[in-house]
Amino acid sequence: MPSKPRVCAVGYLNTVPLVWGFLHGQQKDLVELSFRVPSECAELLKTGQAEVGIPPSIELAQQNDLVVIPGCSISSLGPVGSVLLVSRKPIEAVESLAVDTSSRTSVALAQIVLARKYHRYVKLRPYPPRIGEMLDIADAALIIGDPALQFENTAREGGFHVYDLGEEWASLTRLPMVYAVWAVRRPAADPDLAGIFQASAQYGLARVDDVAAAEGPKRGIPVERARRYLKDQIRFGWGEPESRGLSLFLEYAAELGLAPRRASVEMLDEPALATSSSV
Repeated sequence: MPSKPRVCAVGYLNTVPLVWGFLHGQQKDLVELSFRVPSECAELLKTGQAEVGIPPSIELAQQNDLVVIPGCSISSLGPVGSVLLVSRKPIEAVESLAVDTSSRTSVALAQIVLARKYHRYVKLRPYPPRIGEMLDIADAALIIGDPALQFENTAREGGFHVYDLGEEWASLTRLPMVYAVWAVRRPAADPDLAGIFQASAQYGLARVDDVAAAEGPKRGIPVERARRYLKDQIRFGWGEPESRGLSLFLEYAAELGLAPRRASVEMLDEPALATSSSV
């Protein structure tokens, strides 16, 4: 492993508190940090171009050599605001879905919610996150991350049907939805990494107002909306509910053939967690 681990972080607002210490705190010189969309983080880990990343959680089933760094997650329990299914018709009538493939987890989540809650098995049409064009080629569109936060008010005011997939998952399972976790490739799985990443997150979470003021406007997100998103909608911790939520998500994904079934999710310096659970 290089003297400084190569770390790929997601370039969306919801990741910034976790890396604030790497950007501004005492952890600043401890890693080599770059930013990508979630799917690109997954690819950098897969090809060994990064030792640590925050890939979509579906990658824990796709890449068997990923070890989860405990203590941090990007998750929600209820409306999340940044994973939206937008349609001109009710969800019960949707037959095709244009998907922003930046996050493989969100695409899987949309299919799980549609299948398990609404009994819809739709045709996917990958497309860049341009909502008008997406709705020209499909009944509904999946938009995620900063583009979803930028668009949510326009969507609701424009008479669209808007389904928050964080809220949909919570109503289906009563568990948190875990979108991403810090993960390290097994050859680089040094137990000391956990403390470094937890310290960076603690530094950022103590300064969420600063993060919202600095990062919201340059992303086209008003400061107050960015603050509410980071404080009230996104959850950054890791505990037993998040473990169960992640396990159930991976189980449902495997049942639909969206990912291989993985016997366990390995935690850095902790016992393995089973991916199946009963709720």
